[in-house]
Amino acid sequence: MSAAANKLEFLAAQMADHEANWSLGTFGAIAEFIRGADEPVALSRSGAAVAAVTARGGIRVEAREDVRLFASESTTRESWSHRVSLCLPQRECAMNGRTVLTALGPDEHALREQDRQAVLFDLGLGALQVDVCIRVADPKVTAQLLPHTGRPLFEPGNPAMGVILASSPHRVFASRVGRVEVFQPIPPPDGQSPEGPHTHVLPKLLQHRRTHSATEPVPDGWVPCAHLYPPHPLKDEFGHARPFDSGRHEAFQQMLRLFGDPESVTLKQRVIAAIAAGSDPSVVAVTDSRFARTNIRVVLRQLSAADEALPSLAAWMAAHERADRIEPEDDPHRHD
Repeated sequence: MSAAANKLEFLAAQMADHEANWSLGTFGAIAEFIRGADEPVALSRSGAAVAAVTARGGIRVEAREDVRLFASESTTRESWSHRVSLCLPQRECAMNGRTVLTALGPDEHALREQDRQAVLFDLGLGALQVDVCIRVADPKVTAQLLPHTGRPLFEPGNPAMGVILASSPHRVFASRVGRVEVFQPIPPPDGQSPEGPHTHVLPKLLQHRRTHSATEPVPDGWVPCAHLYPPHPLKDEFGHARPFDSGRHEAFQQMLRLFGDPESVTLKQRVIAAIAAGSDPSVVAVTDSRFARTNIRVVLRQLSAADEALPSLAAWMAAHERADRIEPEDDPHRHD
């Protein structure tokens, strides 16, 4: 089986798992696809692409030959998170980079046939690896937005955002590896994002012009164009706590061995072996790498969550953990 076919089979299996979450976007603008266990879903495959569509949103990802799957873990405030990023070489990842509201015409690539006559508008956020769009089916809303095309969305006095918030059109985030569509309404400014598919657009974070969170390890020369969040051993698909699940934990550790950074995997194995042997924390030298230090803390939190009888674990926690364990979230959009 070719590498592309292997990627496709892996992504198809994850797409079929209701506990696997997905996102597509950039630092400051992200669309998330989440579905419930009993929620009706249409799963499909076409060529190298896999898709899932529910009544609340949908996703399509393509297992391009040049897509690199990269698995990694990070600490959160109290626990850890994990993901598999779908990366493209920096020279291959760029989308259109529009910086003004732009009417694109009918959305011919919509996931549902019923949406393909609705008008797509690029919001003009100027992100590298994603075009952040809305899709408008109401001709009256289209007529309200058209006079404001050619203007930056957040320009002072531009009423376009007010029209968008009032009409709550579909949001469509597209990258070179696929798209996420959100059908659910936009919550009010003082409201919370709904469970299930939703989006975040945070202008202050967009100003940083980062392609991803600084706490997410990404190989040099590569850009994450979508993310997969496989089932987490301590949380369900909606972020609700549950008892530690060793099966889900081992499933992601296998992904790390397949798609992760080999040096990080080796470091984890050395730490686990040292703790199992009752060794002192000094037996594993800590490098100056931020990600290496994070990697060790992730291991310690995982061993603690597994509640194994490891007498030396407390000494390792004291040596490597912060006293208050209050650390920045690995991703400002996600809370898992």
